[in-house]
Amino acid sequence: MSKVIFARSVAGGGGFSLPPCDVAEIEPAAEINREFLRAEAPLLPELSEVEVVRHYVELSQRAYGVDNGFYPLGSCTMKYNPKINEWAARLPGFANLHPYQAAESVQGALELLYRAEKLCCEIGGMDRFTLQPAAGAHGELTGLMIIKAYHRHRQDLARTKILVPDSAHGTNPATAHVLGFEVVEVKSNEEGLVDLQDLKACMSSEVAALMLTNPNTLGLFEKEIEEIAAVVHAGGGLLYYDGANLNGIVGVARPGDMGFDVLHFNLHKTFATPHGGGGPGSGPVGVKEFLSDFLPRPLVEKKEEGYCLDYDRPLSIGKVRSFYGNFGVIVKAYAYMMALGGPGLREACELAVLNANYLRHHLQEDYHIAFKRLCKHEFVASGQKQLAENGVSTLDIAKRLMDYGFHPPTVYFPLIVKEALMIEPVETESRERLDEFIAAMREIAREARENPDILHQAPHSTVIKRVDEVRAARQPILRWPGLGKEILKK
Repeated sequence: MSKVIFARSVAGGGGFSLPPCDVAEIEPAAEINREFLRAEAPLLPELSEVEVVRHYVELSQRAYGVDNGFYPLGSCTMKYNPKINEWAARLPGFANLHPYQAAESVQGALELLYRAEKLCCEIGGMDRFTLQPAAGAHGELTGLMIIKAYHRHRQDLARTKILVPDSAHGTNPATAHVLGFEVVEVKSNEEGLVDLQDLKACMSSEVAALMLTNPNTLGLFEKEIEEIAAVVHAGGGLLYYDGANLNGIVGVARPGDMGFDVLHFNLHKTFATPHGGGGPGSGPVGVKEFLSDFLPRPLVEKKEEGYCLDYDRPLSIGKVRSFYGNFGVIVKAYAYMMALGGPGLREACELAVLNANYLRHHLQEDYHIAFKRLCKHEFVASGQKQLAENGVSTLDIAKRLMDYGFHPPTVYFPLIVKEALMIEPVETESRERLDEFIAAMREIAREARENPDILHQAPHSTVIKRVDEVRAARQPILRWPGLGKEILKK
């Protein structure tokens, strides 16, 4: 392994040069309270500009993304991001905006937001949308805030519980908990779907909403969705749709038509914008008309004189974000929607479903498949067989995939499937690439039988070998310890 940037440091090295300061210098201690000032200078590497550039170029070459290869990360939709969308977002009229500009000077941007909202309404079967939320979990938070405000407005203060399926993504119960709701788990039946009888047993006058995604987190379509909606609505609750990943139904079915009252989309998933290393993303929230007054302000409105931001919304939950700092993400998603159109979005969905079922079919002889029936955009395999017969865990399988040049799928989720391997191939992968992945998975299954140690010690070809991930998460090293000998030895 080449030296890390701190180990390359040479005293006196400088990666920049600045002209002489042409204004009076200010002593920091005179303007800033001393308790906020460092006692000593930070230990930063001292390198020339060329060495700094080389360092970051090297790091970029080690990064793995959808432009490098197959990225079957279940529940994440890591699909190709069309580069024309990047071009659109970089147009000067979009890229050089300032949040404090007057509305009349940003009419094009406001029109795009207005049009994007209309497309989201059409795709989701909703009446209004807010484009403020910057991610899926942020959208969930916004959606549940709307639901909470709705019940409070009606003086129905007893509704303090949120129903969540046992297969749900962890952000669902976490978001409900953050807002002070009590989380009640709804069981899945033997088909991996919501157990309708258990749902009925969980319903009461205390239930504010059921959070659900369809297809669910197992990649299975909730075929009793109309009955589920009827049960929740009859009990006075609302139905929330986690649409973080819409790849399995976009252009084919609409959540609003299924009975959902509130939903969020992840534009950085279904609508092909980059995930961006943690952000920003975009998690627009849509509602039926009877909830529209509670949407965050402002909303973009179209009037005779042009487009404007409407702040006059007395029942609104208020802003959930200061500015549209993720505007570029919305531009990219809008370009994607317009380029594909309705037929194109439907075809993308159909291909995603086809690819998922193709993989499921070809892997079922070597791996346990949690539910052997038609899935949507993703499915859940499992390393249970390899663990029971050869002592090879799902983590071993995932690490070994890296040696074959593939990013591992999502592992150990959903929690209701032991040794889970959640695989989502998306629509942009060719049959040839899928066959390469199948061949790699079959070879790993063979290795598990004949040479399990090679899996226990994987990955072998990566710069960083297997690490203690639990320790790394709980005891991260966030500060450079001198020469770094302690780290380099580990």
